[in-house]
Amino acid sequence: MGNIQQDSNRLWAFVIAGYWVSIVTYIVLWKTYKHVLRLRAREQTSLESKPEQFAILVRDIPPVPTGKTRREQVDSFFGMLYPETFERSLIVTDMSQADKVWTELKGYRKKLARAEVMFETSRTVKKPEGTRPLHRTGILGLVGKNVDSIDFYNEKIKNVSPKLKIKQKITVTEKQVAAAFIIFNSRHAATAATQVLHSQLAHTWTVMAAPEPRQIVWKNLAIPFYQRLIRENIVYIIAFFVIVFYMIPIAFISALTTIENLSKIVPFLKGVMEKTAIKSILEAYLPQLALILFLNFLPTILMFLSKAEGIPSESLVVRASSGKYFYFIVFNVFLGVTLAGTLFQSIKLVEEEPNSVVTLLGNSLPPNASFFISFVALKVFVGYGLELSLLVPLVIYHAKKRFLCKTEAELQEAWAPSGFDYATRVPNDMLIFTVALCYAVIAPMILPFTILYFAVGWLVLRNQALNVYVPSYESNGRMWPHMHTRILAALFLSQITMIGYFSIKKFSYSALLIPLPFVSLAFGYVCRKCFYTSCCIISLEVACKGEKEVPSLSSLIDAFTPPCLLVDDEFNDVEQYEDAHSAILSRSTSSDTSNT
Repeated sequence: MGNIQQDSNRLWAFVIAGYWVSIVTYIVLWKTYKHVLRLRAREQTSLESKPEQFAILVRDIPPVPTGKTRREQVDSFFGMLYPETFERSLIVTDMSQADKVWTELKGYRKKLARAEVMFETSRTVKKPEGTRPLHRTGILGLVGKNVDSIDFYNEKIKNVSPKLKIKQKITVTEKQVAAAFIIFNSRHAATAATQVLHSQLAHTWTVMAAPEPRQIVWKNLAIPFYQRLIRENIVYIIAFFVIVFYMIPIAFISALTTIENLSKIVPFLKGVMEKTAIKSILEAYLPQLALILFLNFLPTILMFLSKAEGIPSESLVVRASSGKYFYFIVFNVFLGVTLAGTLFQSIKLVEEEPNSVVTLLGNSLPPNASFFISFVALKVFVGYGLELSLLVPLVIYHAKKRFLCKTEAELQEAWAPSGFDYATRVPNDMLIFTVALCYAVIAPMILPFTILYFAVGWLVLRNQALNVYVPSYESNGRMWPHMHTRILAALFLSQITMIGYFSIKKFSYSALLIPLPFVSLAFGYVCRKCFYTSCCIISLEVACKGEKEVPSLSSLIDAFTPPCLLVDDEFNDVEQYEDAHSAILSRSTSSDTSNT
C-alpha cells in the first residue's frame, strides 16, 4: 500500500479489504465462541465425575459466634440454605507449619531411597557386602560429621513422623481460617449454589465454583475480601510500571555489557579482550545474551504478581499472568518497533512540527511491515523447530540422568513432560495475530506468513498436546473469552491504523472506514452478553444433563485436603481430633490454673 499514490482509485481495493478482514474476523470469532461452548458442555456432561463438580468454595466467612466452632457455624449456615442437598463442610486451614514438616519428611524419604539404591548398586560379586553410602551433615554436605546415610535418614524419618502428626492435629483443630469447601450430594445443587448471593453483605460468604483440587493455591484462600481488592489494584499499578518501563533496565544492562564498559568495571578482562577471536564473539553475543536472560525473568515476575493478587487457583493465575504478558509484548514489541523507529527517524521534524506525528507514522508503517514479516517467518522456521525438537528439555534430562538421578522415581521425575506454558504461549500467538490484523491491509504480504505460522503451529502443537505434554490442570476452555477479547482488541487497533493511514493518503472516501471500530465495540458487547457468562460458570441446563455417579464422601474429602494433612493418603477428619473450641478452652483453663 505504500506504493499507491495519494487519492488513487486503487485505494478502493484496500477499503474493501478492510471490510472483508473485519467481517471474516467477526464470523470466525462468533463461530469459535459457539464451538468452545459446545466443547465445554460436552466435557461437563461426560460420564466421568470430578470432585469440583460437587463442591463450591466459600470465602470471607464472618467471625465465629461465641459458643460455636468454625465448622458448626458453616454447617448451620449452609444446612439452613440447602437442607436436602448439603452434605458437609471442609474447613480450610493455615497449613504452613504442617506443610513445612511434610516437605522435610518427603525430602528425607527421597534421600533414603537414593542412599539405598546406591548401596545396592555397590554390591558386586567380588564385594557382596557392598559399601554403605556416607555423607557429611554440614552445609551442602561439604563440612560436618561423616555419617552413614541410610541410618541417618532412617533416624530423621523416625523423629520427624511424630512431629508431622502433631502439626497436622494442631493445624486441623486450631488453625482454621475464614474459608471452606462445601460438599453437596448432587451436581445440580453445587452448580446452583455458585450462581446466587448467599448474604445481604456482598463481602461476606462469597462463593465461587470449586477449583480443581490439583490447582488450588491454598495460601490465597484465607485472604480477606478487602485485602484482595487492595492487592489487585496494587498489582495492576506495579504491572503497569513493569510493562511501560521494563525496557529501561534492559537498555541499561545491554549498555553495561558492552566490551568497553565491562573493561572499565572489570579491569582484569582487558587482557582477554586483546584476543581478536574472543573479543568478536563477546561483542556479537554478550549484549543479546544479557537481553535474553533479563527478558526470561519477566514471566516469573508476572506469575508472582498474579499470585499476589489472592487468586485461588493456578489456572486463574496463569490467565492473569498471560494478560499482563500480552500487554507487555504488544507495547514493547509491536508498538515499540512501529512507533519508536518512526519517531527516532524524524525526531527533529517532530520537535519543529508536533502535528506531523500522524503523518510520520502513516508514512513509516509500510517499511516496518518488512520487519514483522521477517519476525513471523523466523517464528515459523525457528520457533516451531525448537518446539518440536524440545532440545533444551532433552539436554536437561540427560544431564540429570548422568549426574543426579539414582532411583527409578528420580528418573521418572526428570523424564516427566510438563504442560503447555499458557502464560507465554498464548500471548505470543496473540501478538502474531495482532501484527497480522494491523498489517493485513497495509502490507498484505504478511498474510501468507501468518497463515503458515498458524498452520504449522496447528500441526506441531497438536502433536505436542497428544503425544508429548501432560496438562497439569484443566479449565475447560476458560482461556478462550480472554483470547477473544484480545483478538477483538487487535482488530480494533488495526481499524484505527487503517483510518489514520487512509487519511494520510488523502483518500476522499476514507470516512467509510469510520464505522468499523464502532462495529467492533458493538460486536464485543454482544458476544460478552451472549457467551461470556456461559464460559465462566456452568449452566443448570448442562449440569442436569448426563447421568453421573456421585463420588463417595471420603473421596471428595481426600480430594480437597492438602497433601500435608493426609495420613497414609487419607484425611484424618477433624472429628477424630478434639473439638477446636474445647481444645482452646481446656488450654486456657489449664493456663489459668497454673498461673493461680
